[in-house]
Amino acid sequence: MRSRVLLVSVVGAVSFGCRADSLTAPESPAAAATTASTLAFYQVSLGRGHTCGVTFDNRAYCWGGNADGELGDGTTNSRDGPVPVATTLRFRQISAGALSTCAVTTDYRLYCWGFNEMGQLGDGTTVTRLRPVVVTGGRQFRQVEIGFEHACGVTYQGNRAYCWGYNRYGQLGIGTNTGPEFGPFGEGPFSSKPLAVLGGLTFRQVTAGDTHNCGVTTDNRAFCWGYNRYGQVGDSSGGWFKFRPARVAGGQQYRQIDAGYDHTCAATTGYRAFCWGRGVVGELGNGTMHMSRWPTPVSGGLRLERVTAGSFFTCAESTTNRGYCWGWNWYGQLGDGTQIDRATPVAVVGGLFFSQLSAGSSWACGRTPAGAAYCWGGGNLTPIPAPGPS
Repeated sequence: MRSRVLLVSVVGAVSFGCRADSLTAPESPAAAATTASTLAFYQVSLGRGHTCGVTFDNRAYCWGGNADGELGDGTTNSRDGPVPVATTLRFRQISAGALSTCAVTTDYRLYCWGFNEMGQLGDGTTVTRLRPVVVTGGRQFRQVEIGFEHACGVTYQGNRAYCWGYNRYGQLGIGTNTGPEFGPFGEGPFSSKPLAVLGGLTFRQVTAGDTHNCGVTTDNRAFCWGYNRYGQVGDSSGGWFKFRPARVAGGQQYRQIDAGYDHTCAATTGYRAFCWGRGVVGELGNGTMHMSRWPTPVSGGLRLERVTAGSFFTCAESTTNRGYCWGWNWYGQLGDGTQIDRATPVAVVGGLFFSQLSAGSSWACGRTPAGAAYCWGGGNLTPIPAPGPS
């Protein structure tokens, strides 16, 4: 393992979308200093082997693995520290996926870049892109999240959810696990253009996991769709696939939700966290290591403002801006100074305050209220400052 967390060689870890991407910029972000040695971020997002962030002056930077152009700097060179995305566009929110990245501009236009075999860039092609390309359809989006080989977003007007990319597990939410497109060798099904999620729901936020998606509606209800073998849809049913949104069981009112690999977690309007799905290494945080097909409360009675679900682990920031994590800890991704799996939340050590956390495949990052980024995992057991610009 490299000593610098953000260039992790992920061994045996699974891929999924960028986490905690529901945190978007204020309409007029406060000015913050950006120097040659440091960047002030208001949002960070972790993918499988790369990280991206948006600074307080609405610039997008990425770093880490770049074999498929997921850093968006016009090259396929991996980077030890943040490099600017090759564009003059200004961004308000970004999402790092498995091998691709998407971001929303300050005028609510949606751009993606990186690997595109299943049309996950949404530009109407399957051509890999080293720089941002606009998502086709002419819609404005307020929020986006990209998963493994698909992405979903919420429109600026109407708050409707659209998804695009791979659909073998029904993750596009269009009522079927087929699709309008297949590759030259039968790859697919997929859609390289955004398709409306069925149900007529209005969403405040959507999240893309590995093979399932979820969202919180404008009236605080949670819905999920896609693969459900381990109960990650959370509707208490035993069906393996949900081809359209199904309401999460339990009747809780939610403010935010995040889909991981095979599990999902959400924060209620009362600042409690619930998780469901696969829980074999404690990623549900309920004190057990068993799966659950319906929401179970996270232990400890913490008041949690936002959750971020990674690959077999979960993190959250409390209402007092402290970081907590639980689940798989082989690489120290819980940030508690150990490599011991935890079935209940443990505090991230170091006394730092976090305004946002993002959980990746085997590491996590957080940004402080001042915009400083810290990361842990990938062999580093406690938070260390993110690298400066390359």
